[in-house]
Amino acid sequence: MDSRKLTSIVKEMTLDEKIAQLLQLAAPFFKGAKNEGQITGPLASMKISDENIKDAGSVLGASGASEVINIQRAHLENNRLGIPLLFMADVIHGYKTIFPIPLAIGCSWDLQKARHSAEIAAKEAAAAGVHVTFAPMADLVRDPRWGRVMESTGEDPFLNSEFARAFVRGFQGNDLANDKQTVAACVKHFAAYGAPEGGRDYNTVNMSERQLREAYLPAYKAALDEGCEMVMTAFNTVDGIPATGNSKLMRDLLRNEWKFDGVLISDWGAVKELIPHGVAEDEKEAALKAISAGVDIEMMTSCYVDHLKELVAAGKVDEGLIDEAVLRVLTLKNKLGLFENPYRGADEGLEEKVVLSEEHRRAARELAVKSSVLLKNDGVLPLKKDRKISLIGPFAQNGDILGPWSWLGSREKAVQLYDGIKAKLAPSLLTTAQGCDIETGSEEQMAEAIKAAEGADVIVLALGEASEMSGEAGCRADIRLPEIQLKLAAKLRRLGKPIVTVLFNGRPLDLHGIWDEADAILEAWYPGTEGGHAIADLLFGDANPSGKLTMSFPFSVGQVPVYYNHFNTGRPKEALEAEERYVSQYLDIPNDPLLPFGFGLSYTAFTYRNAGLSAGFLSPSTPITLSVEIENAGSLAGEEIVQFYIQDISGEVVRPVKELKGFKSVILEPGEKTVVTFEITEELLRYHHSDLTFKSDEGKFMAYVGTNSKDNLGLPFELVID
Repeated sequence: MDSRKLTSIVKEMTLDEKIAQLLQLAAPFFKGAKNEGQITGPLASMKISDENIKDAGSVLGASGASEVINIQRAHLENNRLGIPLLFMADVIHGYKTIFPIPLAIGCSWDLQKARHSAEIAAKEAAAAGVHVTFAPMADLVRDPRWGRVMESTGEDPFLNSEFARAFVRGFQGNDLANDKQTVAACVKHFAAYGAPEGGRDYNTVNMSERQLREAYLPAYKAALDEGCEMVMTAFNTVDGIPATGNSKLMRDLLRNEWKFDGVLISDWGAVKELIPHGVAEDEKEAALKAISAGVDIEMMTSCYVDHLKELVAAGKVDEGLIDEAVLRVLTLKNKLGLFENPYRGADEGLEEKVVLSEEHRRAARELAVKSSVLLKNDGVLPLKKDRKISLIGPFAQNGDILGPWSWLGSREKAVQLYDGIKAKLAPSLLTTAQGCDIETGSEEQMAEAIKAAEGADVIVLALGEASEMSGEAGCRADIRLPEIQLKLAAKLRRLGKPIVTVLFNGRPLDLHGIWDEADAILEAWYPGTEGGHAIADLLFGDANPSGKLTMSFPFSVGQVPVYYNHFNTGRPKEALEAEERYVSQYLDIPNDPLLPFGFGLSYTAFTYRNAGLSAGFLSPSTPITLSVEIENAGSLAGEEIVQFYIQDISGEVVRPVKELKGFKSVILEPGEKTVVTFEITEELLRYHHSDLTFKSDEGKFMAYVGTNSKDNLGLPFELVID
């Protein structure tokens, strides 16, 4: 259908029909839904009319081809103009085949596997009738107290941008209209949702525009540059104005400066939340501010349908704003081919075939292997398959390894750690006990664990957070493991046996109480459906860890936010005498995190040598090349993620002490060497100045190349403007 036909549909619609097209409701409101009519609690308080439902534009959270087809069919029978519904859902890191959480996927540094995970999620979701996924989340994160760090890919704007592009490519493919195994992507949460004060969800965000543009906006922009069809507003304020009613952010920046002409949707209830934020007196004013800011779809509140008509009649809202919003919604439906095929993709037979297929499970296992990070290893890993293993802990036999955003993932179909290890060993070599629950426990459980471990050669201790302890509204002030788990670890340590700790969690943790007690620590995050198999592959050396942290692990929660690309101070601790008091430091803990951005161990060792630059000067027209030789100096084949950073020695404004500018993966056999190169261009040296212009400055720089953000080789160079 061409754009003229869409415009004619808008002209044919009544004002009530147009306003309803901007309403998104949960599946129970619609005829044909499995739980049709089960409108209770907050849903019932919306008091949505049958007319609103008949003309509504989109559905939230319907699942399964049969339900989607039934809802769409019933809707088309009652909608005057036959405008199909859009079906949207939270397919964050898998539909039913659940991949590792996005923070874990970030730690793979593998853009191809990230893209493939989104392709598989799209294939399963599309077969189930989903048209739009609320992903990727491109929020930059620096505070592990915030539960939603698990949904981000980390603390670096460059790396987040690369992953945002990969996810959008995976979800949307190359042809939304004709490729029915794709879904439209929705980048979120615009903007700066990842920087709430105190690490507390929905809380205030306060930063300069320069900081916003420098660190927080690049990943959203990268997703849009890749063709992302939709943007979701953030819950937080931006420069004192909630994002959902922020015209400067949504109209001036998103629409006018970035030229985004796709659909802008509020987060759940965010339009009505303009009232408690204190920028709207009532729902009528909330509707006025949201539509004026350019919000096209109101998710799960009724400010638009209750008040836009009277605002138009009163001359406070130009009906042309509503027409623009409706046209954008219809344009997305047209891009998806819904006017020709309103049941796009929904196919019960295909759904049965592709969902949780062996091919998809295999991909989930491979990504879980690459996403896990070896944090510590005092020679105990990899385990030998002829040793007696005692698997202890609340995650020893626990399917809660999918994470809090695994909407339709099945814990029962997830491979538990016990099952993964059991597949590697003779039955006589494996014992297990729970030891404690995640947050509680008894002396009897502890005693059972001690007894199970006494005859073992090695203890594998499976610890972590329940999934509801992270994710949305899963914020924690104390980010250590629960006290009962630390008590279990201390008791097992007294047995004097090697302990390998496997962590299941959605955030970087304060590892006090486990760091010294464990001989090895493997960060598995929430690894997804095939988690047990993937972890067992790593524990027994059938795979070699290669993951690298994309979010720093704090030494203590008192440091946070702690991140590698911070600014220096006028009194940096490192530059003055160690005994000097009047420097920027804590008196009781180090300044540095326990584990820095980019950190991750392997079962082999990589040596960096002969780092050099092709020249000491570069200009806008003449780039230079950094090269470094990498050797696998160990006894096993392995993969190394070589990281390239730059520091601007003197800027017009303060610059970070280091910024990631590139990375490359190399796979080397024992004794094998290779040379890795990175091109340094003038473009890499640009930044936002005090007047927000984006440009570079002449002067001195440092290039760094190494295994993480802390351990690297430094090379000086200068930029000379032609």
